[in-house]
Amino acid sequence: MRFSRLGVFVLIAVTVFGNTNCRYYDRVMARKNLVDGSKSYKDRKFPEAEQLFRQAAARDPNGETEEGRVAQLFLARTLHSEYIGNRKDTSKAEEAITQYQKALAQNPNDQSSYKAIASLYENLQRSDDWLKWVTARSTNTSIPPEQRAEALTSLAAKKNTCANDISDTEKTKKTITKDGKPSFQFLKPESPEEFEKFKACVDEGTKLIDQAVALETDTVRTAKSLDPKSMSDQQLTSTQDHLKVFESARSYKASLLFQAMREAEMEGRTADRDRLKQEADAARASFLELSDVVKKIQAEIDARTAAKEEAANTQKANTAAANSAANKK
Repeated sequence: MRFSRLGVFVLIAVTVFGNTNCRYYDRVMARKNLVDGSKSYKDRKFPEAEQLFRQAAARDPNGETEEGRVAQLFLARTLHSEYIGNRKDTSKAEEAITQYQKALAQNPNDQSSYKAIASLYENLQRSDDWLKWVTARSTNTSIPPEQRAEALTSLAAKKNTCANDISDTEKTKKTITKDGKPSFQFLKPESPEEFEKFKACVDEGTKLIDQAVALETDTVRTAKSLDPKSMSDQQLTSTQDHLKVFESARSYKASLLFQAMREAEMEGRTADRDRLKQEADAARASFLELSDVVKKIQAEIDARTAAKEEAANTQKANTAAANSAANKK
């Protein structure tokens, strides 16, 4: 008589945990569902992975165990992947949002789930829901400052796009010659309502990005002194992720200052235009300074990856040579 692999697994689980608590059995089976589901996911067998993760999640619908929490998250990611493969099946996206929200309720600092929900709202063109979701994240003082800054920057980016769509047109951006060099002159939109919209986007975007920049941490402020070579692999990755948030914030700070400069020029406020131009240039320099640090960290990550690959290849070659020599004896 032959036992299937699953049969043996169940028999062992029952033997070990049967006299204690059925909760243990559920956890063991959930782990098996997670392992099998992960393999199916890796093989891009998403429907199969979905069913396995559903089974795991059903064993702990409230996410009271680690297995239950992981199952909720994996189910959300699988549904998300299925939606990406078939954008017409919006039900997958809707359920993915629900599952991501469950995962986020268990771990409020799970930035990947927050961003996945924001992305799905955008894909579904649910602009109001996107705005409510990101705004709520931006005002949540219980999460790390970089997570709030990322949400604030997302909101400011929308306002920057709004402003640029109005100021960067053939009718508002004219090419002129100034001091013998080609330059741009910015003119008011023909529609007063359009100009008021432009001003509102600049004002609201500036307030949002100022809040984001104000959340800069000591790590960001002292980034120039960082020595990537002295950092562990984990420190390199986490520090780079942290700095990228504020790199983006500084970039939009500069962009919105340039938009404010355009507004001043449209209204004939020459002194304000010149001042804002200087502030925008300084903000851009600040962005580039932080961007250089991010690039240096990436260069160190790439160098270490290359070194590890070279060491692995050398080890593989040495092993092959040793085996070849042994076979000749």
